[in-house]
Amino acid sequence: MDERIKNLRQNIKNLDDQILGLLNERAKIAQQVSNVKSEINMDSYVPQREEEILQRLEQRNSGPFPKSAIAHVFREIISACRSLEVELKVAYLGPPATHTHLAAIKHFGSSVRAVPENSLQDIFEAVEREKTNFGVVPIENSIEGSVDPTLDFFVDFDVKICGEILSRISHDLLSKTGEANDIQKIYSHPQALGQCRQWLRKNLPNIPLLETVSTAKAAKIAGEDVASAAIANTLAGQFYGLKAVTSQIEDYSQNYTRFLVLSRKSRNPTGKDKTSLLFSISHTPGSLFQALEAFSKKEINLTKIESRPFKGRPWEYIFFLDFEGHAEDPNIDEAMTTLKKNSLFVKFLGSYPRSSAEETE
Repeated sequence: MDERIKNLRQNIKNLDDQILGLLNERAKIAQQVSNVKSEINMDSYVPQREEEILQRLEQRNSGPFPKSAIAHVFREIISACRSLEVELKVAYLGPPATHTHLAAIKHFGSSVRAVPENSLQDIFEAVEREKTNFGVVPIENSIEGSVDPTLDFFVDFDVKICGEILSRISHDLLSKTGEANDIQKIYSHPQALGQCRQWLRKNLPNIPLLETVSTAKAAKIAGEDVASAAIANTLAGQFYGLKAVTSQIEDYSQNYTRFLVLSRKSRNPTGKDKTSLLFSISHTPGSLFQALEAFSKKEINLTKIESRPFKGRPWEYIFFLDFEGHAEDPNIDEAMTTLKKNSLFVKFLGSYPRSSAEETE
């Protein structure tokens, strides 16, 4: 072996030992912080503090370690140290290896207790009844649009939005053998099937497409039937012992899903926040304009508005609204006060930090 490589590897080994020692020192201090928090009755999990740590480290990084990797590495370090203080339980749409599961790990790190639930309703119930500390649910996809059940459940459940996660979505066609000729049917979630519609029509036009509650459920089915295939992510293929027939079959490479983090509490202002709410209005000309006019006057940027049928009230609608800013901001507070005067019903869903485009990579 070249002596230079040998010396360089020894240097890396020494640095790894130093990093390990520093990680344990950090863990000890985290335990001390936990003891103090317990004495003063302070919440163990303070997400604003974690985001401040990540932002500071990204700003201080001078390279060549890639800036894009800073958040991933230190989120895992923070997650592991946090696990010494408190066990966080996070509900997600199961079974394991769904895109929702991956989003939960991306946000909280892998040192949390991820709890699979059978449906979106089960996630809302788990958070409302405090069976879990948090829940992660999909709200919209950049190609297929909104996840309507998520919007509807906000009417029925007393939960708050405390965060959002933007994740790039990539789909593989997976099967036991990895051979296209063996496929007689394809399973996946309706959103995933829609995101791969053109590819499927072009390459497998005569294969039946069957809907499942999640992409991971589809992978589980395919793992038990050699004639079945699943559209799911790479991790699901590894988890359920499948081979890739073809990778990255989504119709558009710019395919992102936005997930919401649910809890019983809203979040304090961070300076780059978003607020969500529900409202309904009277069935009269100009009522929607009057409801939204205050946001225009206060120069508040609306990022999403969508109507859903108001259950039990035929031909009446409830609107889901996202806009930039925090409920404690003076202009937001004034606009929401005006909205309440011009609406029949307003439900505040939470203010939370906005995800940046960089966080999707």
